[in-house]
Amino acid sequence: MPVPLAPYPTPPAPYTPPPPATNGAGGGGGQSQLVCSGCRNLLMYPVGATSVCCAVCNAVTAVPPPGTEMAQLVCGGCHTLLMYIRGATSVQCSCCHTVNLALEANQVAHVNCGNCRMLLMYQYGATSVKCAVCSFVTPVGASTSTSEQKFSS
Repeated sequence: MPVPLAPYPTPPAPYTPPPPATNGAGGGGGQSQLVCSGCRNLLMYPVGATSVCCAVCNAVTAVPPPGTEMAQLVCGGCHTLLMYIRGATSVQCSCCHTVNLALEANQVAHVNCGNCRMLLMYQYGATSVKCAVCSFVTPVGASTSTSEQKFSS
């Protein structure tokens, strides 16, 4: 008995990307995004919202006002990516509650940890810096070390 032939599959529809989301700076309808203050998931919300409730952890995250410049840093305690309003001097991690210094690029210097060689960032004028990885305290200061010269601009 002959095997029935299946019709040729229809070609897939061409991919049409969704309209670009705004970054919270206003501008018509659409959506924007921010990081949940509870579980750190990316949340989508309609432009104009003042707060967003996370569907995963039910945390309510405030939406920064339109036009607010945001910055990011990695928490020194748990290595979570944190978002904060540019210009803030410190940021408390919602995961491990570590208070992180939020410094502009021209206020920081770099040195390698004296124990594990991890590249460390510290505020100009500091006399020492504690490594978040191994907790070793590396002295810095008036006498610039070779590794500090290598990474300073």
